[in-house]
Amino acid sequence: MNSQAGRAGRWLAVASMLALCSPSVQAETLLDGARLSALWGLPFAGVLLSIAILPLIAPALWHHHFGKIAAAWALAFIVPLAVSFGASAALGALAHAMLDEYIPFIILLTALYTVAGGICVRGNLHGTPRLNTAILALGTLLASVMGTTGAAMLLIRPLLRANDNRRHVTHVVVFFIFLVANVGGALSPLGDPPLFLGFLEGVSFFWTTTHLARPMLFVSGMLLAAFYALDSYYFHKREEVRSAFLDPTPDGAPLGIDGKINFVLLAALIAFVMMSGLWRPQITFDVLGTHVALQNIVRDAALIVVTLLSLAWTPRAARAGNDFNWAPIEEVAKLFAGIFVTIVPVIMILRAGEAGAFAGIVHLVNDSSGEPRDIMYFWATGLLSSFLDNAPTYLVFFNLAGGDAQTLMTTGATTLAAISAGAVFMGANTYIGNAPNFMVKAIAQSRGVRMPSFFAYLGWSGAVLLPLFALTGWLFFER
Repeated sequence: MNSQAGRAGRWLAVASMLALCSPSVQAETLLDGARLSALWGLPFAGVLLSIAILPLIAPALWHHHFGKIAAAWALAFIVPLAVSFGASAALGALAHAMLDEYIPFIILLTALYTVAGGICVRGNLHGTPRLNTAILALGTLLASVMGTTGAAMLLIRPLLRANDNRRHVTHVVVFFIFLVANVGGALSPLGDPPLFLGFLEGVSFFWTTTHLARPMLFVSGMLLAAFYALDSYYFHKREEVRSAFLDPTPDGAPLGIDGKINFVLLAALIAFVMMSGLWRPQITFDVLGTHVALQNIVRDAALIVVTLLSLAWTPRAARAGNDFNWAPIEEVAKLFAGIFVTIVPVIMILRAGEAGAFAGIVHLVNDSSGEPRDIMYFWATGLLSSFLDNAPTYLVFFNLAGGDAQTLMTTGATTLAAISAGAVFMGANTYIGNAPNFMVKAIAQSRGVRMPSFFAYLGWSGAVLLPLFALTGWLFFER
């Protein structure tokens, strides 16, 4: 097995062993969100501010030590928690964040990243507005089939190569994040983690396809139209056409695809993910107070095998053609480890509902009689998903709306659609809203694209997405 397979294998094996080889401590019940003040959210705020500010004021420090900084903020939560509530509560909270959320999350992302990164589109495409729009539309459709991570990793490199002769490329990548890394994942549980969690909670596989199709097609159509207009302006008005002869990618190689075996592995990956939602043997293992289901262990082990097979079977030329390396997934793994740990108290306070420090949010999404306000569920889920992890945020509002899948799919269908759309669509508002956002940014920067800073990206999403989401909410979720 090659060195890449060995490196990935050691990393994923350690993650799996952590999930299976710890003594049991019933600590989950020792930590009650109603007992936590809003101050417990400061480490999470510290992670967000570090991601936003340090790359601007101390880029060298951030580039070399972002993993240590994320770990420091995680310790800033865990250590006070252990002092205040005991070591068992801290260990239980850490185990829940790692075993129930982070490890399955990073194993799935690593598998999608590795498999999609082994598919290389050969030859040179020319990044005209029509071609770029077609690639974004294709990626938007593929995102619900192979996940936002898989679709983004499959198409971002060919898109960058097609535009490597153009001076203005930033907008292409930004709209790619909007569409392929986020909005496109709205039509199936495979598309985005929040919808997969809903599937595990009992939401039918094709429920999202039928109930989110109209808002998803509306948002996608508007974004594609806006992108085509903007890209045409840069291409025709800013003298992009004259730079065609400077294209660094030769036209000699015919168009083709290397690493086709990864399409088979991608199908296997999708099958294993679906299996974990359909096969429920009712066997669980207690690990530090966290209940780990057998089907999830089998799924994660199978995804590790798929990852290793992709590394072993993919021709080297395919990964070389993609300039494949581990830097983007390494950045996501380190930063999101800090995010998943420090987000624990924020999610617990939200789950405490009216008894928690964030009771105002509960009053915001329901009227005085307790009836749901769909438009507020859309905005509350979406805006929190922009800065929190959108998967647990989805679950919080899923439970606030009643938590019964059968009821929500029928009489509460518009409320569930609002929660689902908010979690998926508004992950595009920030770089941390969805993991593929970070990966796409890292790959684009490695290819020389000047990507917006954290706050500059907020400017893009504020100018383009928020008005569109306001119109979407009014059209589909206001009643």
